[in-house]
Amino acid sequence: MAKSLTIEREIKAPVGRVWRALTAINELKQWLSFFPDFKAEVGFKTEFDLGPDAEHQYHHHVEVLEVIEGRKLIYTWDYGGMSTGSSVTFELFEEGETTRLVLTVQIDHIPHDQIDFLKNATSGWNYTADSLKQFVESN
Repeated sequence: MAKSLTIEREIKAPVGRVWRALTAINELKQWLSFFPDFKAEVGFKTEFDLGPDAEHQYHHHVEVLEVIEGRKLIYTWDYGGMSTGSSVTFELFEEGETTRLVLTVQIDHIPHDQIDFLKNATSGWNYTADSLKQFVESN
């Protein structure tokens, strides 16, 4: 049975505005600076180092798997070979004048004995959702 982490946020902005922040590299770098490049195109790949502190950096591999303009973005999320086959899904739902973000991260690759790693992953993905919300609502 696959395990996942699901995070939801209500963002006070239209779906198009949130989508642009998620997919336009000039905006993405303003709230999620570690992406060296990004294109919301199936097959696009990028790599970067990221971790909770200077001593714990993991080399990440990202490949875009699915794009439904303005609604869904899915990409792989492999850090240091520890999460081969995992994915991150951003789904956007228009709700009046707001957008509901549903961020789902497959975490079945994290061993049960890696509680600190799981805590860091959970903290990092919550930070990602909060950063997106804050960026969109303040710009």
